[in-house]
Amino acid sequence: MLRSLYTRLQRLSARDDAVWWMSAISFAESSFFPLPPDVMLVPMCLEKPKRLWFYTNICAFASLLGGMLGYALGFYLFESVGRMIIDFYNAQESFQHFQEMFAEFGPWFLILKGVTPIPYKLLTITAGFAHLDLTVFILCSIVARFSRFYMIAILLHFYGPQVQHIIEKRLMLVATVLLVVVVGGLLSFKFV
Repeated sequence: MLRSLYTRLQRLSARDDAVWWMSAISFAESSFFPLPPDVMLVPMCLEKPKRLWFYTNICAFASLLGGMLGYALGFYLFESVGRMIIDFYNAQESFQHFQEMFAEFGPWFLILKGVTPIPYKLLTITAGFAHLDLTVFILCSIVARFSRFYMIAILLHFYGPQVQHIIEKRLMLVATVLLVVVVGGLLSFKFV
């Protein structure tokens, strides 16, 4: 089922109205949809490299807005809607783990996990359920989501089509390596 949906989304990336579809997917993925917007972002950026940064910004902004919906689902509607989404993805264990991590690390957990390709919807719903301050949530989400999509855009900018296969097949590995590089760079500035 997901493979069929993936194929349909890739076909949508070739349409004239693809940017609207990508925005909708990015928004929905942050609160309830199963596939990440990379499915559309990557082919769109490869097809029109001059629009790479425009597409990336739109994708990140839509993800941020969708994350706010996920936060609201966790904050206001957890018992009626949020729990249903967690149960649909059979993510009860992850939800419990995320609650513990929010309690221990707070906003840092949101930033670090929000950069990875793990389902962002679990983070947003958990952040709302944990009543993480909304301003803190928005600021952390800006850092996390723009960083996540900018990492992909940078790879596409420098390496183009040859990186598409790597991103699609090993997205978690790519995100983890880039996260280590970014965090390492930030820590080196702190100690200089």
